[in-house]
Amino acid sequence: MILQQGNTIFKADKAVKNDSLNVFEAWGHVHINDADTTNIYADHLKYFGEPQLAKLDGNVKLSDGQATLTAPSLDYDMSTNMGIYKEGGKVVNQKTVITSKEGEYYSDIKDVYFKKNVVVNDPAYHITTDSLQYNTTSQVATFITMTHIKDSSNRSIDTKEGYYNLKTKQAEFGQRPFINDNNKSTLVADNVYLDDNIATAEGNAIAVDSVRGTIIIGGRIFQNRLNEAILATQKPVMIIKQDNDSIYVAADTLFSAKLSDLFEQVPVTSDTLANLNESDETIPPIEKALVQDSMSAEVKNQLAQNDTVPNITEKDILQNDSSIDRVKKEVLENDSTFDIAQKNVVKNDSIINLVNKNKSKIEDVVEQTQNNLPNKDSAVSIVKKDARMIAQDTIKINTKSTSDSTDRYFEAFHNVRIYSDSMQAVSDSLFYSFKDSTFRLYKDPVVWGKESQITGDTILLHTKNKQPHWMEAFKNGFMVNYVGNEAYNQIKSTRIDAYFIDGGLDSVRAKGSAESIYYLQDDDSAFTGINQSTSDIIDSYFENKQLHKVAFRNNVEGTIYPIKQKSPSEMKLEGFIWREGVRPKSKYELFQ
Repeated sequence: MILQQGNTIFKADKAVKNDSLNVFEAWGHVHINDADTTNIYADHLKYFGEPQLAKLDGNVKLSDGQATLTAPSLDYDMSTNMGIYKEGGKVVNQKTVITSKEGEYYSDIKDVYFKKNVVVNDPAYHITTDSLQYNTTSQVATFITMTHIKDSSNRSIDTKEGYYNLKTKQAEFGQRPFINDNNKSTLVADNVYLDDNIATAEGNAIAVDSVRGTIIIGGRIFQNRLNEAILATQKPVMIIKQDNDSIYVAADTLFSAKLSDLFEQVPVTSDTLANLNESDETIPPIEKALVQDSMSAEVKNQLAQNDTVPNITEKDILQNDSSIDRVKKEVLENDSTFDIAQKNVVKNDSIINLVNKNKSKIEDVVEQTQNNLPNKDSAVSIVKKDARMIAQDTIKINTKSTSDSTDRYFEAFHNVRIYSDSMQAVSDSLFYSFKDSTFRLYKDPVVWGKESQITGDTILLHTKNKQPHWMEAFKNGFMVNYVGNEAYNQIKSTRIDAYFIDGGLDSVRAKGSAESIYYLQDDDSAFTGINQSTSDIIDSYFENKQLHKVAFRNNVEGTIYPIKQKSPSEMKLEGFIWREGVRPKSKYELFQ
């Protein structure tokens, strides 16, 4: 049996036609060809000519050349080219399979509107929702209600609106979608855009790293799933979580990535390490060039026996500071924050070159140390032994698995502010490594602890259990302790080391041309005089987070003035500045 109405052809094994009612019914191998674009198959058909409505049931199949729809029953409107099923249906488009309780198929525009218990199965994604619009040509799924998406890597996305292109992996989600990456990290924002493995979150964006206990909040956050790099702008704040005293870091731009991606593979092979014996006269180039850390306690103890060698060694070591620090100073000259982040991840050649350039200076330090120590051979052997250990450790960094929580760093650029209950700081930029738990503050850094302020050209703040543990201020170190009524205890030196206990300042050592102004107090805390002195080393001790005692060591010279003889305004060391005005007063201030 063959019937034709306009551009539509009907075929079946048998049919009954009622011309007065303009209805016909067909059975067996029913086939409808609609304008050579849509083919419908079924076991049974009842067709109403006036509304041009075909009611099909029994193994219904509809194909448009792009996708195939199967259902127990289907109502197909020939005038609008729209099919409706209400007893369950399935659409197969290449490798994508979509099922739902109800659905509407629009043949002209290739759209399918799925409703009730919608499930999308794709090799890369599994989607569940109550309603979904899908285009069989573009393979774009549009979400109009709460939708749960899970991909093959166990990342899940919960969204109320947006679209997902199952072919290009591009997507856009609105109304604060929530992205959970295998319970390791989460991302939420007003809107999130995905381009395969790159996510862009805009509007009150929040990125949580559950592995390392950090949270980044910002107006815009970029996230790369492949290398786990993250860039935050528009007033970003990072929170380093801990039990009672979380650390808050704010800046114009925050960037974080893997340490193993920051450095190229170390140019030290296992053969090189095996051939490095006691008679070698060279130290292999080490990627980080942290000579200070390479010296074991035994070397430092031997150096301490000679008054001149420690100064020479320390000076040269500070000039050959971490290659990371040098790269930061070069990169900070670039105003583009996005370029800065890219340079730190991509351009690693400069790091290796800096280390190689400084190699001769490092060897000079070892040679000077050798010539000034009583046991020359053992000292050089110790340095070389520690160098081998650092090289081996650095190789391990570059082969770490992604599950290593210490294989991470973050950088902050411009207008850096740090706040915790026990410590606050500001600087132009910083670098923090989760491997050594150290904040490296650059360009006019200031660190406060209660009533004390420490400044320097560069400050390294070492933390332990995410609390301040030890701090180094290099070049032009200056500590100010507020006494009251414009009076300040002051210490100035080439270098300042501060030590903390339970996050509170415990003691401070100033080394190298140290100067101080110290207000003397009696047992009742009444001021009795002012001590102005110079010394090789000045040690300050704190009790209850207040300055308690000052000790002067080696070549001490000074004067004690009666308290009434000098006014506080006169007692200021050269370079004194009290920067309390820029000190963060609360964590909430960082979000403004």
